[in-house]
This record gives sequence, structure tokens and C-alpha cells, in this order.
Amino acid sequence: MSGTSHEAGGPAHTVEVADGVFAWVQPDGSWWLNNAGFISGAGAVVAIDATSTERRTRALLGAIAAQTAAPVRTLVNTHHHGDHTNGNCLFTDANVVGHRNCRDGVRAQVIGGLEPVFGAVEWGELEIRPPTVVFDERLDLYAGERPIELHYIGTPAHTTGDVVGWLPDDRVLFAGDLVFNGGTPFLLMGSVEGAIDACERLRAFDAATIVPGHGEVCGPDAIDDVERYLRFVLDVAVRALDAGLSPLEAARQTDLGEFADLHDRERIVGNLHRAMLELGGAERGTPTDILSAFGDMITFNGGQPLRCLA
Repeated sequence: MSGTSHEAGGPAHTVEVADGVFAWVQPDGSWWLNNAGFISGAGAVVAIDATSTERRTRALLGAIAAQTAAPVRTLVNTHHHGDHTNGNCLFTDANVVGHRNCRDGVRAQVIGGLEPVFGAVEWGELEIRPPTVVFDERLDLYAGERPIELHYIGTPAHTTGDVVGWLPDDRVLFAGDLVFNGGTPFLLMGSVEGAIDACERLRAFDAATIVPGHGEVCGPDAIDDVERYLRFVLDVAVRALDAGLSPLEAARQTDLGEFADLHDRERIVGNLHRAMLELGGAERGTPTDILSAFGDMITFNGGQPLRCLA
């Protein structure tokens, strides 16, 4: 384990989870502080996700260079959110790979302009770069002789295009934001029920080690923690609909109990927007009113921008 940069949430660090397989972890894993990873092969590297800002992505590239002189030839995006894709453009020698829906999501994004939600962030000199290699269900890559299986999770969950990277020889799973370790899961752009189904799909890999999208490297027990939170959200959403409450009203009346210590607690509001929309008859992944949901999260947060250390 080696420090690579010093941040308000603690130093980012590289964790070797198997021989030549690395997670790059950014504490504390809250808004815009994602994890990434890389697999070193003979003469080339496969990377899993970029980061949110130029500074952070350059730190990630430095962490890769500290482990190997080989160039990154392939960059996998686990989903389209900007904390995982804003820095794609800095992987200049790599082909960017993602699910077909991930490409659509990245192309629809902009970088920056989020001050009312997250306050001032130094995004740096970045430009949108979507995946140019896309797939629908599965794509197999190799880092040298090591196989890397990319699997679409099969349903809207965190987003509509979630992909995991599975290393069967090492039993290592790069889970993207299907797993949050120590933080509140976020389903506004996916599906709460779909994310519950995704938990069962994740268990089926029988991973020994999971690199979550946010938080420290963990074991498969983290999937149980995520599912327990998701079922809690669904239960609150059912009771809110029965009582005629809005997502914000329901969140304000909810005791988060065991989940109160997770950071980014305001995500309960966005998750209720998602769950109540689907319980009302909308299909999984149906677009929500993003502005309304984030506005309610800010209100839940006392009218202040959401905590962001990017």
C-alpha cells in the first residue's frame, strides 16, 4: 500500500489485491471520491475507471506509473457518472470500453456547472470522452494471460449501464457503484429493485475480494450491507406512498437507524424519489426529475450544498 496524494478525506492509496492487480482508493469515498483500479499485463495495462477531476486523474495515472512502466491500452468505465469518467480524456493511449448505455450517458454529460449542488470544485482542463468500444452483455479482455470478464449486470441498478470487471483466476470483482462500502448507496438514475436483483448477481461471482466504487476494499459481506439498505429504502417508500407523503417528507420522518452513520445520508431522498416512482408503476430506469430530487436533497441538508471534497 502506498500513498499517492493527500486530500481532505485522507491520502489516496494503492492496494495490491492480487499479484499485479491494484485498487486505487480515495477516502472517504463520499461525493465525487470514487475508486479506480488497474491490472498490469505483459507490456500493457487495463484500467478500471478514471476519476472526477484533472488533478485526481493525474494522481491515478501517477499511481499506475509507480507500479509499471507499461502504458494503459484499455480503460473500462463501470458506468457513466462523471466521478468515474470525467478523466477519460487523460488516458490518451487507451481505448475506452463501456456498456452501450454508458456511452450514451457520458455523451449526454457536461463537466462542471454544479456549484449550486456541490459548491466550488476545481475540475481542471477536461473534456467529455465517451467509450468507443461498447457491448451489451459481456466482453472478455486480457491483461497478458490474465482474463478480465466484463459483465453487464442485467438490469438498471445504480445506472442503466452498470458493468463489473471479474477476474476469475484471482476471484477479484471490480463492482463499480453497485457496492458502496461505508457510504450511502445511490439509485436515482437506476432502480432500487434492480439494485437488489444486482446484489444476487454479484454474489453469484463468489468473489473473495471486492473493489467497491466507493470506500475501502472489502469482502462479499459488503453486498449484504448494501442489500439491507436497499430493502430499507423500499420499505420506507411503500409506507410513504400509503401515507401520501412526498419523498422529502418521508425522508424527514424516517429514522435511518443502522444507516445513520453512513456518509451522504441525504441520498435517502433521491433514493425515495426513485423507489416511489417505480412503485407507482414506472419501469426500472425511467428518468426521474433530477433537478427536483437534488433540490430536495439540498433542502434535507439544511439548504447547504452537499459535502464534496473533490
